[in-house]
Amino acid sequence: MFERLRQSKLFFWSAELLVIATLIFVSSKINFIFTPIGTFFSTLFAPVLVAGFLYYILNPIVNLLMKTNMKRIFAILIVFLLLIVALVLILVSVIPSLVSQLSSLASNMPDVFKNVEAWVYQMAGLPIFKDFDLTNYIDQLDISYGKIIQQFITGLSSSLGSIVSTVASTTIIIVTAPFILFYMLKDGDRMVPGIKRVLPEKRQDDIVELLGKLNKTLSSYISGQAIECLFVATFTVIGYSLIGVRYAFLFGVIAGVTNLIPYLGPYIGLAPAVFVTVFDEPVKALLCCLVVLIVQQIDGNIIYPNVIGKSLQIHPLTIILILLVAGNIAGLLGIFLAVPFYAVCKTIVVYVFQMVRKNKMEEQPILDLPDEINSPQSKEK
Repeated sequence: MFERLRQSKLFFWSAELLVIATLIFVSSKINFIFTPIGTFFSTLFAPVLVAGFLYYILNPIVNLLMKTNMKRIFAILIVFLLLIVALVLILVSVIPSLVSQLSSLASNMPDVFKNVEAWVYQMAGLPIFKDFDLTNYIDQLDISYGKIIQQFITGLSSSLGSIVSTVASTTIIIVTAPFILFYMLKDGDRMVPGIKRVLPEKRQDDIVELLGKLNKTLSSYISGQAIECLFVATFTVIGYSLIGVRYAFLFGVIAGVTNLIPYLGPYIGLAPAVFVTVFDEPVKALLCCLVVLIVQQIDGNIIYPNVIGKSLQIHPLTIILILLVAGNIAGLLGIFLAVPFYAVCKTIVVYVFQMVRKNKMEEQPILDLPDEINSPQSKEK
């Protein structure tokens, strides 16, 4: 009876779950061991993430230069030089424009809030809202500009410590990320052969193939998203400028950055432009929506299929659910990283499932023939 119980699936999975629960319980009691490990990985996470993002953008350029018989180290140095030039141009031209438009927007925010307040009171005066006494609720909310500024300054002073911590973390990223990126570009092609040497011979080819699929998934997604964001930002700025939107450059850059968020990003990027214009110039707000619609149509039908294609194959509803969960777990960073993380996990699961099914098919006979046909006597006949 014990042998039958030992071979049952229920007993097997119960024992597995018990072992896992025991490991989790024991791990929770030895926090002092895992805390330094967690601190180590959390410290390296941001620099490695930034360097990895730049690696997938710059590595194709390095490979392209190497096709001209250039040594890899010289190709990397040229790419680094181009990256430095690009950063200098951004610091000289892009950042001052953004700061200028941002400061101008901040100085004009009292007028924007006055328009919002006037619109709200106008809506409250409509017959449909008279029974709700919205004016009293609005006065209690106190949406005046002075109140909002006071709340902002209070929050800013209370979070001064976190601001200092963020500045220190950013400095560490700026200093360490270039070194990590250099060695990624220099020795990245040696990683797969190095991993292959320590793997069992039976699984070497399978795992190398899986790593190749993961590399292709990440490369197509990251490089594609970079091209998409640049396209959306550029043409949104052009569109906003043509219809005469103030702060067109600032709103275009916001639209390009928020485009990293699938499906929801375009609406988030559109919101600031609509908020600033809708209460003062409603027609211009509609034109902003039209500009974003045209840009997104071109992006969705031409840019996205060609630079990313169907490498992700994730249903839109799945993406929305992933973004909701990731946003609650890890905030803004989780929203940006949720889709590529899910794509990597999906690639691993699908590949493992295909390998298991392939192994099972190889173990089964191709055709179940009767024993008498397979017997030596039947072969002699």
